[in-house]
Amino acid sequence: MDNIKEMIQPLLQWYQWNKRDLPWRRTKDPYAIWVSEIMLQQTRVEAVKPYYARFLETLPTVKDLAEADEETILKLWEGLGYYSRVRNMQKAAIQIMEEYQGHFPADYKKLLSLKGIGPYTAGAVGSIAFDLPVPAVDGNVLRVMSRLTADASDISLQTTKKEWEERLTAIMPEKESGNLNQALMELGATICVPNGTPRCELCPVRKHCEGYRKGDPQRYPVKAEKKARTQEYLNVFFCVYEDKIAVHKRPAKGLLSSLWELPNSGREVPVPAALQEIGILEAEIFSMKNQKHIFTHIEWYMDCYYIKVSKKTSSELVWLTKTDAETSFALPSAFRKIWQEGLSKMEN
Repeated sequence: MDNIKEMIQPLLQWYQWNKRDLPWRRTKDPYAIWVSEIMLQQTRVEAVKPYYARFLETLPTVKDLAEADEETILKLWEGLGYYSRVRNMQKAAIQIMEEYQGHFPADYKKLLSLKGIGPYTAGAVGSIAFDLPVPAVDGNVLRVMSRLTADASDISLQTTKKEWEERLTAIMPEKESGNLNQALMELGATICVPNGTPRCELCPVRKHCEGYRKGDPQRYPVKAEKKARTQEYLNVFFCVYEDKIAVHKRPAKGLLSSLWELPNSGREVPVPAALQEIGILEAEIFSMKNQKHIFTHIEWYMDCYYIKVSKKTSSELVWLTKTDAETSFALPSAFRKIWQEGLSKMEN
């Protein structure tokens, strides 16, 4: 533990002078910090900035989030993916309103009790907003600590993460825990990087690093290989009737649950038959560019079609103008390129 303790002061000093100026670092508001931490999961910092600003402008308080309608929060989240996260945020906001009178609890265990908040997020919000001496262990921190200590434990295991949470809890400084957590994350994001060669020559804790001393910091961290993703093959339809476009709501459970989508079917069903099944009786069919979309565990391979409808019947499809669709309904990223190509064809 000595080399871990010894890195605290040089790391904090480095962070003070080298940290990036990010909007969520300019506040101690736990709500704003929480919003940023949820958005930053699986998303690049630069991509998050406009989403963060728009979300807080529209829903500036916990109360606003708790009372918002679902289509509003999904539209604000459109393009970030993992929509269950923003749904859980709203459930947590309702909890905060009902159980804590609209105020974030300044207590680690109570933060953990909120919907969608795990040890990392509770640690980040608790330490940054309330100076609680708790760690926030994410992938960046696991990588930094594995290299610093030349620890070959598999970081994909919950036991490894739990062990690091315990080890870091033991050294958390009373009034600098938030800065230390952010410094570790910053070091992992900018110096001790996940892809490519770590920038050891710029590292403020290089002399305390066992991985560097052994001459092979990239050996760490150790992580088990991911399982291959399931592949699914779809036909996707951009259906136009007069000036309206068809969308469909996905099932309440499963991938992209309850989100709007472009109508689609498995490729085992011929395109004309699939269109009949969704209430499109007569139409011209034009091929569009095929698309691919990668989810965490699934890959979609999509054959795409522009469908100019001349006769239809009632079905589960909802027909919207371009303006209504783009201002009020969240369309998952999987369909965005198809949507844009379809709009281009409508206008030509």
